[in-house]
Amino acid sequence: MEAKGYHVAVVGATGAVGQQMLHTLEQRNFPISKLTLLSSERSAGKKVMFRDEEYTVEVATPESFEGVQIALFSAGGGVSKQLAPEAVKRGAIVVDNTSAYRMDENVPLVVPEVNEEALKTHNGIIANPNCSTIQMVVALEPIRKQYGLNKVIVSTYQAVSGAGAAAINELKEQSKAILNGENFTPEILPVKGDEKHYQIAFNVIPQIDKFQDNGYTFEEMKMINETKKIMSMEDLHVAATCVRLPVETGHSESVYVEVDAEGISAQQIKDLLKDSDGIILQDDPSQQIYPMPANCVGENDVFVGRIRKDLDRDNGFHMWIVSDNLLKGAAWNSVQIAESLVKLQLV
Repeated sequence: MEAKGYHVAVVGATGAVGQQMLHTLEQRNFPISKLTLLSSERSAGKKVMFRDEEYTVEVATPESFEGVQIALFSAGGGVSKQLAPEAVKRGAIVVDNTSAYRMDENVPLVVPEVNEEALKTHNGIIANPNCSTIQMVVALEPIRKQYGLNKVIVSTYQAVSGAGAAAINELKEQSKAILNGENFTPEILPVKGDEKHYQIAFNVIPQIDKFQDNGYTFEEMKMINETKKIMSMEDLHVAATCVRLPVETGHSESVYVEVDAEGISAQQIKDLLKDSDGIILQDDPSQQIYPMPANCVGENDVFVGRIRKDLDRDNGFHMWIVSDNLLKGAAWNSVQIAESLVKLQLV
């Protein structure tokens, strides 16, 4: 254990993202003097290993946060709404990985490579953006800074792990059933709480989260609104179509952008991204080199490739962006925020 460290709590410690948060905290050797692992009553009592020590997961209550300095939340929006203010009341800084506070004007929505400075305005709660938004803005921010940005059109190809462990299980069970010629009943995707459920194995579902009155899904609206907030660009034109694929982990995105600058080449965009924080450029068509989700699992970075100029618009560019949605899309970005809080002496 670190001599100088922080009392850190992880809420939702037994979930897919909670487990990745713990793995990332360990991997990054984050300075922890005391660790508190919290969950719902259903998961309380489970044993979890961290730095060769066994911890027992406790039920999350307001009192759980006494003395906690940094609380990483990933246990659903309802839990965050209920307990994040209680944690703040007791002196903790909350990094929330749900959608509960993302569009709250008093809560910074942070991707450290893009808007780390926004942490300085926090009032106790910091929101972690949606997984599909995070990887896109990491790739677009260097372009925005260097060449300006006025339009973004994104189509996502999202992994089932974004919908939780039950969705991963459903993909595997359906795949087995289809290969064995057996019957099955979809129960999870596209949205557990919606009326109809469809097969995901050997299929593509153009719905992530529930539909809104404007014909877009909540996931699509999250990408649109969060991108504008993170980049502080209310006038940015953003459109999104979010699609679920039978891939376990790793979200992919086809992104079209229009920049303000004239006469920019695809090579200039490649050179810019190659030297940017948190980005790995994989772009060599002659060798069939491009990002794929199977190769990004377990990696913290955002992978970008297939960068090419639009054939009709001089200021238009197309690119392909891939990242591990449980890491950069969730756990790693949360831990990165915690590291930034330490670096900026905000905790």
